Amino acid sequence: MPGGPVAHHAASVTHLDGRRSYDAPVVPAPPVPDPGKPGVLTLSPTGRRARLAATAVVLALLLGGTVWGNDSEFPFGPFRMYSTRADPDRPVVSTRVVGVTADGDQVRLSGGEVGLRRAEFEGQLPRLVDEPELLGLLAQSYAVHHPGAEPLVAVRVVQRRHALDDGRRTGEVTESVLIDHTVAATHQEGTP
Repeated sequence: MPGGPVAHHAASVTHLDGRRSYDAPVVPAPPVPDPGKPGVLTLSPTGRRARLAATAVVLALLLGGTVWGNDSEFPFGPFRMYSTRADPDRPVVSTRVVGVTADGDQVRLSGGEVGLRRAEFEGQLPRLVDEPELLGLLAQSYAVHHPGAEPLVAVRVVQRRHALDDGRRTGEVTESVLIDHTVAATHQEGTP
């Protein structure tokens, strides 16, 4: 009631004989069954050896993958993105793909514009350096997804490097064209 004493309800209940609800006797835990009783199966020596051998093989694969493996052997190889540390003085590289029109305008092709995400594309960079004609497929995909757009005459892979000093940006940015591929006329029209 307003202005008067406030009644507090205790979490425990006091019985007439003075016992509280939390003073109840402790009930012992049920007994643990004896492994020798029926219904409990024990592993045979052959089964134990087979499981130990399988465990040893998995541990050997993990150890070997950790020492000599790379991302393609994951989960037995390390996922280097999470298992290594970057040099704090090494530049950060950002890769992008652009299409170039006949007027010299640049069209962004990375970021899902052509059905390929940046990480997927960056994983293919060594292959694209060896086979730059594969960039024509990106121009073809762009033409299919953007039928009214101006055709591309070239596709470029551009890398931007942000310099670091002890893990902090210095403000120095350099940009270089890693691959410059001229697109064939058939790719401009969206036909294979």
